[in-house]
Amino acid sequence: MIRVLLADDHTIVRAGLKEILDGTGDIRVVAEAASGNETLARVRDTELDVVVLDLSMPGRSGIELIRQIRSERSKLRVLVLSMHSEAQYAVRALKAGASGYLTKEGAADQLVAAIRRIAGGGAFVSPETAERLA
Repeated sequence: MIRVLLADDHTIVRAGLKEILDGTGDIRVVAEAASGNETLARVRDTELDVVVLDLSMPGRSGIELIRQIRSERSKLRVLVLSMHSEAQYAVRALKAGASGYLTKEGAADQLVAAIRRIAGGGAFVSPETAERLA
């Protein structure tokens, strides 16, 4: 079972993501957070495999938060799920230690595939983001 933390400041987004992920059978949302500080608290007190992280939340910025998560729990994988489709956001997130980058425009099956891949030790960037990076 892949244990996931959903970190997004929008309740409705977290609810939708949770519904998608809980229906997979092998992914379970075990914690949620609505701010950078809440995210760090959940990272510190919950057994997790993957953090699905929005870059734009109250408190700490997404890039700073990725670095903090990786410094405290180096094996914890971070998948950025962002509204920002510009390549520079993906580059900054990946350089900070994220294992994957998706935009919120992506399909549900892409999110599930990304979580499975990075939980298994791989990396994931959506085809659209890969095109922008190229």
